[in-house]
Amino acid sequence: MFLRLLSDVQWRAAHPKWRRMTSSQRSTSTTAEPHPVSLPAQAQVVICGGGIMGTSVAYHLSKMGWKDIVLLEQGRLAAGTTRFCAGIVSTARPTSIDLKMAHYSNKLYQQLEQETGVQTGYMKTGSISLAQTQDRLISLKRIASSLNVMGIPCEIISPKKVVQLHPLINIHDLVGAMYVPEDAVVSSANVSLALATAASQNGVQIHERTSVSHVTVQKGRVTGVETDRGRIQCEYFVNCAGQWAYELGHSGEVPVHIPLHACEHFYLLTHPLEKPLLSSLPTVFDPDGRIYIRNWQGGILSGGFEKNPKPLFTEGRNQLEIQNLQEDWDHFGPLLSALLRRMPGLETLQIMQLVNCPESFTPDMRCIMGESPTARGYFVLAGMNSAGISYGGGAGKYLAEWMVNGYPSENVWPLDLKRFGTLQSSRTFLRHRVMEVMPLMCDLKVPRWDFQTGRQLRTSPLYDRLDAQGARWMEKHGFERVKYFVPPGKDLLDLDHSKTFYKPDWFDIVGSEVKCCKEAVCVIDMSSFTKFEISSTGDEALESLQYLFSNDLDVPVGHVVHTGMLNEKGGYENDCSIARLSKRSFFMISPTDQQVHCWAWLKKRLPDDSNLIMEDVTWKYTALNLIGPRAVDVLSELSYAPMTAEHFPSLFCKEMSVGYANGIRVMSITHTGEPGFVLYIPIEYALHVYNEVMNMGQKYGIRNAGYYALRSLRIEKFFAFWGQDLDAFTTPMECGREFQVKLEKGIQFLGQEALLEQKQNGVYKRFTMFILEDHDTDMDLWPWWGEPIFRNGRYVGKTTSSAYSYTLERHVCLGFVHHFDEKTGEELVVTTDFINQGEYEIDIAGQRFQAKAKLYPFSSLFTQRRRKDEVELSGYQRE
Repeated sequence: MFLRLLSDVQWRAAHPKWRRMTSSQRSTSTTAEPHPVSLPAQAQVVICGGGIMGTSVAYHLSKMGWKDIVLLEQGRLAAGTTRFCAGIVSTARPTSIDLKMAHYSNKLYQQLEQETGVQTGYMKTGSISLAQTQDRLISLKRIASSLNVMGIPCEIISPKKVVQLHPLINIHDLVGAMYVPEDAVVSSANVSLALATAASQNGVQIHERTSVSHVTVQKGRVTGVETDRGRIQCEYFVNCAGQWAYELGHSGEVPVHIPLHACEHFYLLTHPLEKPLLSSLPTVFDPDGRIYIRNWQGGILSGGFEKNPKPLFTEGRNQLEIQNLQEDWDHFGPLLSALLRRMPGLETLQIMQLVNCPESFTPDMRCIMGESPTARGYFVLAGMNSAGISYGGGAGKYLAEWMVNGYPSENVWPLDLKRFGTLQSSRTFLRHRVMEVMPLMCDLKVPRWDFQTGRQLRTSPLYDRLDAQGARWMEKHGFERVKYFVPPGKDLLDLDHSKTFYKPDWFDIVGSEVKCCKEAVCVIDMSSFTKFEISSTGDEALESLQYLFSNDLDVPVGHVVHTGMLNEKGGYENDCSIARLSKRSFFMISPTDQQVHCWAWLKKRLPDDSNLIMEDVTWKYTALNLIGPRAVDVLSELSYAPMTAEHFPSLFCKEMSVGYANGIRVMSITHTGEPGFVLYIPIEYALHVYNEVMNMGQKYGIRNAGYYALRSLRIEKFFAFWGQDLDAFTTPMECGREFQVKLEKGIQFLGQEALLEQKQNGVYKRFTMFILEDHDTDMDLWPWWGEPIFRNGRYVGKTTSSAYSYTLERHVCLGFVHHFDEKTGEELVVTTDFINQGEYEIDIAGQRFQAKAKLYPFSSLFTQRRRKDEVELSGYQRE
C-alpha cells in the first residue's frame, strides 16, 4: 500500500469542523466528484494551488483584512509536493532574506497548532550541519555569524559535541559542525491544513478538485480566471501552482514567464530502530556527503541532492495529486552509501520505502515571488528549491504584504520574479540549468562562483575578440561580462578553478588592471548595462520623468544627470544615469539586472499617452568604458576633437565620430570615479571602434580590464551600486546622496514627502565606509559581503559590498550602520557624531577585525594620508 509521508493529512482527527465543511468532496481517487458548493462569480483574489505556498498566502491575506479570497486546488489540499516534504524547518541560510523567511516560518509553525487546533507535528529538534573540510567549516561560521546577530541561537561545535547530541553519527572525518538548537520538524501537509483552516475561519473560500485553465488579462491587468467549473472575475491572481507554475503562466492570454523546472527528489524511509530514535533527536545535514537525516517515527528519513539529477516533465498537468514516482535504487545508491558511512549503525535497519517525488528548482537557487511585469495583479510564489516548508510561512507573509501594501516589509529583490527575463524561460535552458542547480544545493559555494550551464546566451559583439585575449567570464541577467583578463603564460586552468575564502589567485591580475586604470587607460566592455530611450512629441517625457526621478532632469541638452528612481517611501527602485539628447528625448542607463524591473516600473507609472514613447535599446549599443588619465588622449586622436575638461566637461554627452564610425554617443562618466568616458556604439560599428581604440591606445599603455577592477575602484571611492548597496528600503538621505535630489527646486516627485520627513527628523541608518586596520590580506579570511558590523562591541549592521583597495593596500567594506537603544532596542537617529565616535569591528566568519569608519564625500577620501609611507593620494576626482 502506498505510504504517505509523515502521516497523510488526518482530516477527520485533525479538525472535525473542516471535515464537516469538505467531507463530501474528499476521496483518495483522482476522479472528479460533484461539487455541492458552486464557485463564486467574482472575488478580489483567486489563489491557484492548495499546498504550503497557496495556503500561506491565503492565511496571511486574511490576517491582513482581505476576506474576498478564493483558493482553488486541482486535487486535494496539500496533496502535491507539500505532501512529500521532509518537514525540516531550517533557519541556517546563507542569504539574509532566506534566513528571515525561515525564521518567521519557524515561529509561525510553533504557534499554529494552538491557533487552529490542527496538529502540525511541530517538534523543536535542533539541527547539526557537519563539516568535513576547513572550507566547509568557514562557510558554516559565516552563516553562524548571521544567525547570532539576528538573535537565533547558534554555535560552532567540535566533533565530540556532535556525538553527544546525536550518538549514531560517525565523526571520524569531521573537522567541526554548526548547531542550531531552535530548528524544528513538522508534518508539512498538516501545516498546510492548519493554514487553510485558519484562512477558512477568516472567510477564505476553498474549493478542491477545481482546475484553472487560464487567466484573462485586459489592458495589461488581470480580470478573471477560467476554471473547469466556470469563470471567476477577480482583481488579483496568485500562481502558487508549484511545478505546474511554469505551464500555468504560459497558458494565459498574456504569458507570464516563471522560470522553474522539476527534478526527481529521492529520500529513504526506514522502520523504527530496535530502540526507536527519540523524536527530539537533531536533524543532521551532511553537505559534503550530500545528504540530510532526520528522525521519522522512531526510524530514519534520509534524502539528498545527487550529482546527476533527473529532470522531470514540465507540461501536461497529468497528475491532479502527485503519486510516488518510480523507484531507482541504482540512482539513489551513492546517497545510501553516504548515509551508511555517516551512520554505520543503520546497516541492519529494515528499509520501508524509497520515496521519489518532484521538486521544483529555479535558475539561481532562489525562490520566485512578486508581480508579473506583463500583467498587473498577477502574482507568483513558487520555485522553492526543496526548501518550501522552511520558507512557506515567511514567503506567504511577504507576498501578502506586497499585495495589500504595494510592497513587502523586507527587501525581497533577490527573490523578485522581475530579476529574470524571458530568456531564462527556455525549456532547454531550464532543463540544463536545474541539472546544475540541484547538486549545488550541497556544493561548497565560495565567493564569486559562477554557473556553468546556460552560458553565452547574451554576448557583446566583442565576445570572441575579448575571449581570445584571455577574458574570464561571469554572467549577469544572462549577459556575459568579463571578470578579468589572464595574461599570456598564466596557468588558465588554475585560475578557472580558483575557489577560496582567502586571497584569490586573480589578486595580482586585477591589481595590474587597477594600476593601469589609474596611470594609463583601460577598456572595459560594459554592453550589458540596461539602456532605454524615452521621448515625446511635446513636453510629456520631461514632465513624466521629472515626477518619477529624484534629480532635476530639466538640464541643457547634452548634460548627464545621475539620479534615483524612488518609490513612495523614498527608497531606490533604480539608480541610473540619464542623458538629455534633445529637448524631448532622453537616454537612460541602468544596471544590467534592471532591464525587466525598470521597464515594468516605468510602464506602470508613465501616462498612457501615444505621444510618449519608451524603447528598450539595450541590444542596439555596445558600451566601451575608457578609464584612466590617458583616455582623453586616445579619444582626442580618434575623433580629431578636443576632449579636455574645458571642451568636454564632466557629466556631458555628445554624439561624435570615432575612427570611421559616426553617431557614437560619448559620455564623460566612468562609474568608478576615475577620469574617462563611456562610448555607446551602434553594434554594427562595435568591432571597428574597439580595434581603433586599442590600436591608438598602444602608445598610451592601453589594456583590457574587467569588472573586478571596476568593483575595486568604485568601492574605494565610496560609490554605492544598486542591487548591492542600494535597494527599495534605502533612501538618498541614508547614503549621502542628498545632493542628487531636487528638494530645493520646488518640483514634485515620487518619494518627496518621505525624504522631506527624513531631512527634518534624521535617518535611522547611514551608509558608511570601513577600512580594515588589523587585517592581513595574505593570511586572513577576506570579507566579501554580508559580514556583521560591530560598534563598541554591539551589532549595528551588515556590510553590503567589499573589495581590496590596491590604492590604500587594505580591504574596504561598505555597509549601513544603525543605532539601537541599549535598553529598549528601539531604533534611534544615526548622527555623524555617532558614526565618528565609535570603535568598529567587522566579523568575518566569527573573527573580528578592527575597522576605521569613514563618512567622507566621494572625492575627499584620497586627500587623507596613508599610514606607512605618507604618500599623498590626490588628483582622483569624481566623474
